[in-house]
Amino acid sequence: MIIPVRDEAKYLTATLEALAYQTHCSGQPFDRACYEIIVLANNCRDDSAEVVRRFASRHPTLALHVVEMTLGSNEAYVGRVRQLLMDEGYHRLASLGRGRAVIASTDGDTRVAPTWIARILDEIAHGADAVGGRILSDDTDRMGLDPLTRSYYLRDMGYQYLVAELESRLDMDPYDQWPRHYQHFGASLALTAEMYARVGGLPAVRTPEDVALYHALRRFDARFRHSLQVRVTTSVRRKGRAHLGLAVRLSEWEAMGHQRQPVLVESPAALEAWLRLRSRLRKLWHTRDGQPRQGQVALVATQLRVAPEWLSEQLSLMQPFGLLLERVGQHRLTASLGEEPRVEIAEAIRELRVRLNVLRSSS
Repeated sequence: MIIPVRDEAKYLTATLEALAYQTHCSGQPFDRACYEIIVLANNCRDDSAEVVRRFASRHPTLALHVVEMTLGSNEAYVGRVRQLLMDEGYHRLASLGRGRAVIASTDGDTRVAPTWIARILDEIAHGADAVGGRILSDDTDRMGLDPLTRSYYLRDMGYQYLVAELESRLDMDPYDQWPRHYQHFGASLALTAEMYARVGGLPAVRTPEDVALYHALRRFDARFRHSLQVRVTTSVRRKGRAHLGLAVRLSEWEAMGHQRQPVLVESPAALEAWLRLRSRLRKLWHTRDGQPRQGQVALVATQLRVAPEWLSEQLSLMQPFGLLLERVGQHRLTASLGEEPRVEIAEAIRELRVRLNVLRSSS
C-alpha cells in the first residue's frame, strides 16, 4: 500500500487506522503480515511524518514505513511522489518474484473500507490486472459545500454514471461488466506488479498521473475492473495537490454557479454513435486474423473519417485494441471539432435516462 502525503496531519490517523484494521469479507481480521504500508511525506510544513511514526509505535505488528523527502520544484507534485512510491512497491515485489502481487494506492486524506484489501485481491483473483475503487466523498465535507457547488458536483457524478452504463451496454468490456462505476483515481487504485512493469510504470506527467496510468493500462488491453465492492471515503477540500483534481473542479463549479454558467457535455446522440462505432471497430479487430472484408473496413473507416488503407494497415498490425483505439481516437477528435453540438448537462442526463430505459428493456 502506498500513500503520498503533503501536510495531511489532520487526516492521517484515520487513514492509517482504516488500513491497520482490515478484514476479510467474512469479517475475520486480515493478516497484517500479508501487506505493508509505505508513506512518503514530501515537502511537509506540518507534522505528518511524526503522526505516522507515532502510529507505527502504537501498532508494532503493522509494517508501516515513512520516508521524508524535500523535493525540488520540478519534482514536488503528487504525480512524481506517487511514481516514486509505486516504483518502490514494484521493486520490492519483483525482487520476491511476485508478479501477481498487488501495488495499491490511496491518499493521505482518504479512509479505505474495512474490506478494501480483500475486495481488491478478490477482483485480481477473478482475472483483473488492475482495479479502480469507488471513491465516495465525506458526508460532512460534501454538505459543507455551498448548495450550487454541491448541485454541480452531484450532477456531474450522476452524468458520469449514466455514461458508464451506456458504454457497458453498447460496447461491453467482458472484464468490466455492468454494474460498475467510472472512477480510476489514485485514492483507490491497484494493479499487479507484472502489469505495472508491462506498461512502463506510472507515466511521468504532472497531473492527472492516475488517469495517465489508466490510459496506459487500456493501451495494453489490461483487464481493468471498476469495482463497486472496492470503496474508500475521501475528503472534499477546496485546496488540493493535483492540478486537475477534485479541488480544482469544485472551485470551477463554485465560480460557474455564482455566474449561473451551464456545464456543457457531449450530446448523448453523439456519444451513442461513437460507442456503437467503437463496438464495430472492436469486432473488426477481433476478426483481423480472418481477413475482415474490405467493404466492412471501408465502411468503418468512413465513419471514423480515416482512410480505408490506413485502417487496413492498422488492423494488420499485431497491436492491442487499446493502442488501435488510441490512434483512431485522435482522428475522431480532429475530424469532429466544431461539428457535434454540446448540450447542457441536465438535458444530457434526461436524454441518457430515456435512452437507457429503452436499452434496459430490450436487453
